[in-house]
Amino acid sequence: MGNFILVVTTLLLYSATTTSQSLNLISDKFQNDTESLELASTDYGHIFNETPDAVFQPTSPNDIKTLIQIANDDKYFGTTSPLASIAPRGQGHSVRGQAMARRGIVVNMTSLARHGNNNYNIGIKVVKENFHLGPYVDVGGEQIWIDVLRDTLKHSLSPVSWTDYLYITVGGTLSNAGISGQTFRFGPQISSVHEMDVITGKGDLVTCSRNNASELFYAVLGGLGQFGIITRARIALAPAPTRVKWVRLFYNDFLAFKKDQEKLISKNGRKEKNGVDYLEGFLLMRQGPLDLSFYPTADQLRITSLVTQSGIVYSIELAKYYDDSTQNSVDKDLQILLDQLSFVPGFGFVKDVTYEDFLNRVQSEEEKLRELQRWEIPHPWLNLFVPESQVSDFNSGVFKGILLNQSVPMGVFIIYPMNRNKWDVKMSAVIPEEDVFYTIGLLHSSSYSEWEAIDEVNKQILQFCHDAGIQAKQYLPHYEAQQDWMDHFGAKWKHFQQMKTQFDPKKILSPGQKIFSNL
Repeated sequence: MGNFILVVTTLLLYSATTTSQSLNLISDKFQNDTESLELASTDYGHIFNETPDAVFQPTSPNDIKTLIQIANDDKYFGTTSPLASIAPRGQGHSVRGQAMARRGIVVNMTSLARHGNNNYNIGIKVVKENFHLGPYVDVGGEQIWIDVLRDTLKHSLSPVSWTDYLYITVGGTLSNAGISGQTFRFGPQISSVHEMDVITGKGDLVTCSRNNASELFYAVLGGLGQFGIITRARIALAPAPTRVKWVRLFYNDFLAFKKDQEKLISKNGRKEKNGVDYLEGFLLMRQGPLDLSFYPTADQLRITSLVTQSGIVYSIELAKYYDDSTQNSVDKDLQILLDQLSFVPGFGFVKDVTYEDFLNRVQSEEEKLRELQRWEIPHPWLNLFVPESQVSDFNSGVFKGILLNQSVPMGVFIIYPMNRNKWDVKMSAVIPEEDVFYTIGLLHSSSYSEWEAIDEVNKQILQFCHDAGIQAKQYLPHYEAQQDWMDHFGAKWKHFQQMKTQFDPKKILSPGQKIFSNL
């Protein structure tokens, strides 16, 4: 019998306190079997492994509230108790152990989804009309984005801001920011939230918004799970398009690539008709791997030749949405945009797909990788936000100076700009100070024997940024030292600490982030 289960059993047998009575209500929801513990001990990164004492399987948000309230009772559960460390876990898509709780309790949020919509679990509920807010959807924090997409499309509605991968939870992305190619125009996913239900680190269930309990609202969004567990989010919706012109353009000159990306994101009004609806960019590198499945077979050889000759090819990926009302004009509108850009002549490629298929585009890649047994492998990722004024230095020093000369396998490398004014700086997410900044995702996949070598390259990159004075900020951050977290938050650090003291004074929640574990 595990240590925690032994403590619970002893309390139930010998105590008649309020705490033990509360514990009795949830005692059957703790599991410490091998399968449950192994699942909670790993994540998508397959780099960290931290075993909890037990996994908590809630059937309602009230179960989570009760758990955290018990954890705050010093009489029975002090700092050495498993309940001193509680980590909510959704789909486990973290890569550095952020949703783990070594010798603590992992709350399996997906357990709520298994119990469906009832009086306690919100599930996914679409409201098509609201006088004050417009259409919105109430979503349980445990729900995954692909289900939000499919349920809202039934009403011809959709959220406007997404992540690239949709099989992750709403609560998980809102605890970070949630970014994709729509961010330049609509902001990150946290910008689309009207209201949330949050269970704080003190065990209080609070409904918060910009006008009600606003300190908690702003702290939780992008707050890395430090202040509370999101059990419901109210997210803005807009009329959904039906189809997408999905475009990729190749560049062998970084400055032309950068100039065109920034030109495209300058048309960023929420009701903009003449711009693009989605913009990302990525690299194709000489040492591969080259995934050419998007492109016609007849063009794949010349694409390979271009990459081999150039060393690095930069690709803009953009999308133009349309529906029945614009289907006759979309091709002309798209061509007007393309005529303004400086990509390599003859290297522009267009697909026409459904809106759902476009947003769910990564899933087909997942299926291929699972078939090749290359999904459940180490992912030593590094995600950065880099100021626009320094991204050319990053290109020269990192893409050309470090990565192009490596013998270790490359991965999917993403680079695209965002507009700072689309972010609410009162939220906890940290971004550079400049009006335009770039997200750079170095999304490596590796064997278990290679990931440490790739991580050494990541360290070289961070050291280069430090030495070159590049003011990069990590997205999905991971630090081991307290000073690194202080540097990461910068001017926000003092307020971040204050919010921790206010909403989770015993530092119970999300210990895997290692933000306050050394204090």
